[in-house]
Amino acid sequence: MTSVPSPAAGQGPRADPPRLQDGLPAPLRLAAALVAAEGLVLSAYAVLEVASVRSGRVTMGLTTAFFFAVFAALLMVAARGLRLRRSWARGPAVFAQLLCLGVAWSFGGGGTTWVALLLAAVAVVVIGGVLAPSSIAALDGAGSAPADV
Repeated sequence: MTSVPSPAAGQGPRADPPRLQDGLPAPLRLAAALVAAEGLVLSAYAVLEVASVRSGRVTMGLTTAFFFAVFAALLMVAARGLRLRRSWARGPAVFAQLLCLGVAWSFGGGGTTWVALLLAAVAVVVIGGVLAPSSIAALDGAGSAPADV
Protein backbone atom coordinates (compact mmCIF):
# COMPACT_ATOMS: atom_id res chain seq x y z
CA MET A 1 0.00 0.00 0.00
CA THR A 2 1.43 3.37 -0.97
CA SER A 3 0.78 6.50 0.98
CA VAL A 4 -0.02 9.82 -0.58
CA PRO A 5 1.88 12.68 0.99
CA SER A 6 -0.39 15.16 2.68
CA PRO A 7 -0.05 18.82 1.78
CA ALA A 8 1.93 20.99 4.16
CA ALA A 9 0.04 23.06 6.69
CA GLY A 10 -1.70 26.01 5.11
CA GLN A 11 -1.44 24.63 1.59
CA GLY A 12 -4.46 23.40 -0.25
CA PRO A 13 -5.10 22.11 -3.71
CA ARG A 14 -4.92 25.65 -5.12
CA ALA A 15 -1.65 27.41 -5.78
CA ASP A 16 -0.82 30.46 -3.73
CA PRO A 17 -1.33 33.80 -5.50
CA PRO A 18 1.77 35.30 -7.07
CA ARG A 19 4.10 37.16 -4.75
CA LEU A 20 6.94 39.44 -5.67
CA GLN A 21 10.33 39.62 -3.98
CA ASP A 22 9.01 41.20 -0.78
CA GLY A 23 6.37 38.48 -0.39
CA LEU A 24 3.42 40.87 -0.66
CA PRO A 25 0.46 39.16 -2.37
CA ALA A 26 -0.42 40.64 -5.76
CA PRO A 27 -4.02 41.56 -4.76
CA LEU A 28 -2.75 43.51 -1.74
CA ARG A 29 -0.04 45.20 -3.81
CA LEU A 30 -2.66 46.32 -6.36
CA ALA A 31 -5.02 47.54 -3.64
CA ALA A 32 -2.25 49.55 -1.97
CA ALA A 33 -1.26 51.11 -5.30
CA LEU A 34 -4.84 52.12 -6.08
CA VAL A 35 -5.38 53.59 -2.60
CA ALA A 36 -2.16 55.59 -3.03
CA ALA A 37 -3.36 56.77 -6.46
CA GLU A 38 -6.63 57.91 -4.90
CA GLY A 39 -4.62 59.84 -2.34
CA LEU A 40 -2.60 61.53 -5.07
CA VAL A 41 -5.75 62.46 -7.02
CA LEU A 42 -7.32 63.96 -3.90
CA SER A 43 -4.08 65.87 -3.19
CA ALA A 44 -4.20 67.34 -6.68
CA TYR A 45 -7.85 68.21 -6.20
CA ALA A 46 -7.03 69.99 -2.93
CA VAL A 47 -4.37 72.07 -4.70
CA LEU A 48 -6.76 72.91 -7.53
CA GLU A 49 -9.41 73.89 -5.00
CA VAL A 50 -7.00 76.32 -3.29
CA ALA A 51 -6.03 77.75 -6.68
CA SER A 52 -9.67 78.40 -7.54
CA VAL A 53 -10.55 80.27 -4.32
CA ARG A 54 -12.28 83.57 -5.06
CA SER A 55 -13.20 86.36 -2.69
CA GLY A 56 -16.88 85.36 -2.61
CA ARG A 57 -16.19 81.81 -1.43
CA VAL A 58 -12.97 81.86 0.59
CA THR A 59 -14.31 79.87 3.53
CA MET A 60 -15.94 77.21 1.38
CA GLY A 61 -12.90 76.85 -0.88
CA LEU A 62 -10.38 76.60 1.95
CA THR A 63 -12.40 74.18 4.05
CA THR A 64 -13.02 71.98 1.01
CA ALA A 65 -9.32 72.02 0.16
CA PHE A 66 -8.43 71.23 3.77
CA PHE A 67 -10.87 68.30 3.85
CA PHE A 68 -9.49 66.79 0.66
CA ALA A 69 -5.88 67.32 1.79
CA VAL A 70 -6.53 65.54 5.09
CA PHE A 71 -8.44 62.73 3.37
CA ALA A 72 -5.60 62.37 0.85
CA ALA A 73 -3.06 62.14 3.66
CA LEU A 74 -5.11 59.47 5.40
CA LEU A 75 -5.35 57.47 2.17
CA MET A 76 -1.59 57.70 1.69
CA VAL A 77 -1.02 56.51 5.26
CA ALA A 78 -3.45 53.63 4.71
CA ALA A 79 -1.71 52.70 1.44
CA ARG A 80 1.64 52.64 3.21
CA GLY A 81 0.12 50.54 5.99
CA LEU A 82 -1.14 48.03 3.43
CA ARG A 83 2.31 47.84 1.84
CA LEU A 84 3.86 47.26 5.26
CA ARG A 85 1.22 44.60 6.07
CA ARG A 86 -0.35 46.51 8.95
CA SER A 87 -3.75 45.05 9.81
CA TRP A 88 -5.10 48.44 10.97
CA ALA A 89 -4.84 49.74 7.38
CA ARG A 90 -7.55 47.38 6.13
CA GLY A 91 -10.40 49.27 7.85
CA PRO A 92 -9.61 52.78 6.55
CA ALA A 93 -8.95 51.42 3.06
CA VAL A 94 -12.27 49.58 2.88
CA PHE A 95 -14.17 52.50 4.47
CA ALA A 96 -12.73 54.89 1.88
CA GLN A 97 -13.86 52.56 -0.89
CA LEU A 98 -17.39 52.41 0.51
CA LEU A 99 -17.42 56.22 0.42
CA CYS A 100 -16.09 56.02 -3.14
CA LEU A 101 -18.99 53.76 -4.11
CA GLY A 102 -21.42 56.34 -2.75
CA VAL A 103 -19.71 59.09 -4.74
CA ALA A 104 -19.78 56.87 -7.82
CA TRP A 105 -23.53 56.42 -7.40
CA SER A 106 -23.98 60.21 -7.37
CA PHE A 107 -22.14 60.53 -10.70
CA GLY A 108 -24.36 57.97 -12.44
CA GLY A 109 -26.34 59.08 -15.47
CA GLY A 110 -25.74 61.66 -18.16
CA GLY A 111 -22.28 62.72 -19.21
CA THR A 112 -20.64 61.65 -15.96
CA THR A 113 -21.48 57.95 -16.17
CA TRP A 114 -17.87 57.18 -17.12
CA VAL A 115 -16.74 58.79 -13.84
CA ALA A 116 -19.20 56.63 -11.92
CA LEU A 117 -17.96 53.49 -13.65
CA LEU A 118 -14.30 54.37 -13.05
CA LEU A 119 -14.85 55.14 -9.36
CA ALA A 120 -16.92 52.01 -8.83
CA ALA A 121 -14.38 49.81 -10.61
CA VAL A 122 -11.49 51.13 -8.53
CA ALA A 123 -13.47 50.72 -5.31
CA VAL A 124 -14.48 47.15 -6.14
CA VAL A 125 -10.91 46.18 -7.10
CA VAL A 126 -9.50 47.67 -3.88
CA ILE A 127 -12.12 45.98 -1.69
CA GLY A 128 -11.50 42.68 -3.46
CA GLY A 129 -7.76 43.07 -3.14
CA VAL A 130 -7.83 43.94 0.55
CA LEU A 131 -10.31 41.19 1.40
CA ALA A 132 -8.67 38.47 -0.71
CA PRO A 133 -7.69 35.47 1.44
CA SER A 134 -3.98 35.95 0.67
CA SER A 135 -4.21 39.61 1.66
CA ILE A 136 -6.03 38.83 4.89
CA ALA A 137 -3.34 36.28 5.74
CA ALA A 138 -0.58 38.79 4.97
CA LEU A 139 -2.23 41.57 6.98
CA ASP A 140 -2.94 39.32 9.93
CA GLY A 141 0.62 38.02 9.91
CA ALA A 142 -0.60 34.47 9.42
CA GLY A 143 1.73 33.82 6.51
CA SER A 144 1.42 30.16 5.68
CA ALA A 145 0.51 29.00 9.19
CA PRO A 146 -3.16 28.04 9.63
CA ALA A 147 -5.16 29.93 12.21
CA ASP A 148 -6.29 28.02 15.29
CA VAL A 149 -10.01 27.50 15.29
